[in-house]
Amino acid sequence: MIRKLIEKIQKTDAPIVVGLDPMLSYIPEHIRKQAFEEFGETPAGAAEAVWQYNKAIVDAVYDLIPAVKPQIAMYEQFGVPGMTVFQKTVDYCKEKGLVVIGDVKRGDIGSTSAAYAAAHLGRVQIGSRSFAAFDEDFATVNPYLGTDGVKPFVDVCREEKKGIFVLVKTSNPSSGEFQDRLIDGKPLYEHVAEKVVKWGADCMEGDYSLVGAVVGATYPEEGMRLRKMMPNAYILVPGYGAQGGKGADLVHFFNKDGLGAIVNSSRGIIAAYRQEAYSQFGEAHFADASRQAVLTMREDIRQALASKRMKIF
Repeated sequence: MIRKLIEKIQKTDAPIVVGLDPMLSYIPEHIRKQAFEEFGETPAGAAEAVWQYNKAIVDAVYDLIPAVKPQIAMYEQFGVPGMTVFQKTVDYCKEKGLVVIGDVKRGDIGSTSAAYAAAHLGRVQIGSRSFAAFDEDFATVNPYLGTDGVKPFVDVCREEKKGIFVLVKTSNPSSGEFQDRLIDGKPLYEHVAEKVVKWGADCMEGDYSLVGAVVGATYPEEGMRLRKMMPNAYILVPGYGAQGGKGADLVHFFNKDGLGAIVNSSRGIIAAYRQEAYSQFGEAHFADASRQAVLTMREDIRQALASKRMKIF
């Protein structure tokens, strides 16, 4: 699956993943009104609004990008109707040819992680038959419980040729409370990075592993060190745009081949119409604003990488 992701990145010339993290406050009033008229001001109504919003954005940007990253919590908050829309979103994006990264941040004791891995990446056995449940292409994994919590995902990746992104250095402001703690003279996130290399060593597809890492754009210096520590791990980079990351911050997340990283933007794209830079589109054309935000992001990253090549290569 990492090979497919790389091929999509090369085809689109856009190392970009759009985070489908919809909040009701992002959804234009006309979509919410129509959904509530049909289903009431209920979880089902909210889920329908999310679905129509997602579909419009995907339709507007799918030809520009290689991947999407739906954040499961934004759907789970609406209960069963929300989870149904999560599944519909995954399926629709795959129909459009997009790679789907399930932002689920799972990780637990071995047997529970095995169930999570089966649900999101693998198959569940029911009698004599097996079924893929959510069937994402990648999933994000929390490594806090250690190898016991990660190995079931690695096993499924190997069997199903899918992938994971392990949380190493996250983009949120308080990530350092634990991740920056010094252990044996180096920060905890570096210990996790070493494990990512070990877990991914026998899960290679070409030059890259099925076991990748999450490293926030908001920590470019840490990203530079981690890139060197994990040369064969693809890095999922959150924190672009709304959280302050920009193209110039990202160049050292990439390898010399121009690959090795994919950059996420969520509300910076899906709620672009609310930004002054795209206000000319208005609510009625929110999806067109999202498309323009992708084009702007793509150009920002292209220019930053071109500058890196001129200075370094």
